[in-house]
Amino acid sequence: MTADNIDAILLILVLISGLGLVGIIVWLLRMTTASRVSGRVGSFVGPVNTAVRAQTRKVEGSMIRLEQFEGIRGQLNEALTVLSTFKLQEKISSAYWPITDIEFILIRVAATLVGFLIGWAIPQNIIGGIGLGFLAYLVPGFLLDRAITQRRKKFSDQLLDFLILIKGAIGAGYSLPQALDMAVSQTNAPVSEEFSRVLREVKFGFALDQALTNLSERMQSDDLMLVVTAIIINTQVGGNLSVVLGVAIDTIRERIHLYGEVRSLTAYARYVGYFISLLPFIAALLIFFFNPRYFDNVGTELISQIIFVLAFIGLIIGNIIIRQIVKIKV
Repeated sequence: MTADNIDAILLILVLISGLGLVGIIVWLLRMTTASRVSGRVGSFVGPVNTAVRAQTRKVEGSMIRLEQFEGIRGQLNEALTVLSTFKLQEKISSAYWPITDIEFILIRVAATLVGFLIGWAIPQNIIGGIGLGFLAYLVPGFLLDRAITQRRKKFSDQLLDFLILIKGAIGAGYSLPQALDMAVSQTNAPVSEEFSRVLREVKFGFALDQALTNLSERMQSDDLMLVVTAIIINTQVGGNLSVVLGVAIDTIRERIHLYGEVRSLTAYARYVGYFISLLPFIAALLIFFFNPRYFDNVGTELISQIIFVLAFIGLIIGNIIIRQIVKIKV
């Protein structure tokens, strides 16, 4: 088989993989747009067997689905259930993405395949295919983590105003569920979406304490944990919930002020750490595309392989150390 035939085959594979990836994305968007509310509720509510498995693991209620998927999508999710993990389900639920964990895995596999074929076809080097495929594999996970981080940050920014609304409603004579319902109708996403989940979980039979605990696990917010703990203790021992929420609001205000000061003092170190961590990869990628033969000896020379491994390990250790230095709990 000639080199021209190999190039043609690789080009065809790249085109097929790219069309397949685009088809998967369009299909998922079309399937989820038809029923936006049901799709969003389905991102954290699951079939009975999922709920039973979650209860068995004592992490109940964070992943219950309201509806079974139908057609090809349902068959695909059912056939690949073995790939499903509770941790990934919870992460997708925290990001509020209208897809399942199995669909996320399939998207990641498709992206990896496309990246590998493109990286192999353009520079005619399998190392480029492996490198680009690895980067393509990391991209969906990076986007998921970024979506979770941004959503949790927006939630934390809105939490104080939401608590003020709840405190005012309880002071006016509302019960806690009524206050939550009223505050949800007057606030924006994501805080309204998350507390709507709490109210729906209560309607589905979960105790309010458990629904709030599930919310706290999804959002991973210290401020929210403080409020949830105060509410749970208040419901168990009694007392004036309005006063308890007032104390929690004052505490959160002070934490926000202190956290802002800490972030401003550590900003330089954090961004320097990010830049230093990414700089070797960016430089290597640029060198490779300008001169694909530059790294040929890596596959044959043991000393080059050892240097690369040691450099990568040192980069990881340095990044971890910088993160730990600037990671200050408030």
